[in-house]
Amino acid sequence: MGSTRRSFTDEYKRDAVALITDGGYSVAEVAKKLDISDTTVRKWVKKDQPDKVATVEKPLTESERAELQRLRTENAKLEMQLDFAKKVSTWFAKGQQ
Repeated sequence: MGSTRRSFTDEYKRDAVALITDGGYSVAEVAKKLDISDTTVRKWVKKDQPDKVATVEKPLTESERAELQRLRTENAKLEMQLDFAKKVSTWFAKGQQ
């Protein structure tokens, strides 16, 4: 039995590309987080921003690195809070049945 091919909206693709270009994530990180192949994400980046793919990115400054680390830490904390909220809401929903 063959697998079904997934399709993604243009907005979804733009958001994924934005995570790479503006969010500081690597192609591999975004692909893993979205559960899609690296090649697919690279194609989206290349299609969305063909002139930026060929250029070499300049390294981050110390202040940019510090902010990136702060934002990643904050993001991890918020993801934990969201996971906890989901678990609590599920627990309460089961209790009301």
